[in-house]
Amino acid sequence: MTNTAPSTAGAQSAPGAGDFAARTQQIAKVYGRGDAQVVALDGVTVGIPRGRFTAIMGPSGSGKSTLMHCMAGLDSVDSGQVFIGGTELTRLKDKQLTRLRRDKIGFIFQAFNLVPTLTALENITLPMDIAGRRAEKEWLDEVIDTVGLRPRLKHRPTELSGGQQQRVACARALASRPEIIFADEPTGNLDSRSGAEVLGFLRDSVRRMGQTIVMVTHDPSAAAYADQVLFLSDGQIVDTMTGPTAERVLERMKGFDAGGHNTRPAGAPESGVSAR
Repeated sequence: MTNTAPSTAGAQSAPGAGDFAARTQQIAKVYGRGDAQVVALDGVTVGIPRGRFTAIMGPSGSGKSTLMHCMAGLDSVDSGQVFIGGTELTRLKDKQLTRLRRDKIGFIFQAFNLVPTLTALENITLPMDIAGRRAEKEWLDEVIDTVGLRPRLKHRPTELSGGQQQRVACARALASRPEIIFADEPTGNLDSRSGAEVLGFLRDSVRRMGQTIVMVTHDPSAAAYADQVLFLSDGQIVDTMTGPTAERVLERMKGFDAGGHNTRPAGAPESGVSAR
């Protein structure tokens, strides 16, 4: 089942900077040359609404991870523009880009990336400690309570379950109050129960804290926690879905397997999305 919003095929206008935490304008990314050339992104324009949870899905090789990495400043684009808030990433020098990622972007990865010699609390505050900034106690307390970590703050990663370690990673991403958090398959290494807990915490951070989250996932059940889902195929956004359920997402993903990946929805994505 697809959503019934009007098509934006051919839309040219960029989303307004004030409405979106992140946005792209006609970005393209190509890997390799000649016969080995792969078009990972093919003129993607998309806006990520502030204070909402957006999931990105698509078949293997569709460009979903590349889109997230380009939006987060972890990879460069060959053409087009990428913005975080009102700042254009594509114009920044390396040091400026590093500073922006540190100050305005949070990251959650499938591998928890915790420092084994530090406690949970020290891992949470590590990015701010490195930047020479002191955590806001009131906000830090709210983050810790949201992810339910207070009884575990003095424990090291080896003393925590996988779900607890990923909660630490979530808290670390939230603690600096970033403009946006990018999560790459955050429940990929977790069992279903732990994964549901982590997704619930991400959902709560959007509802209770107004956080903006973008998550790449292959799991329809995970996507169902989001406010909207963007579907990619062949380097383009081909569909969006608001108010997703696991069943609706799974049904849409089956369309890719059936060769329906180039169809476009009948209705306008509420995210400000347009394909090339």
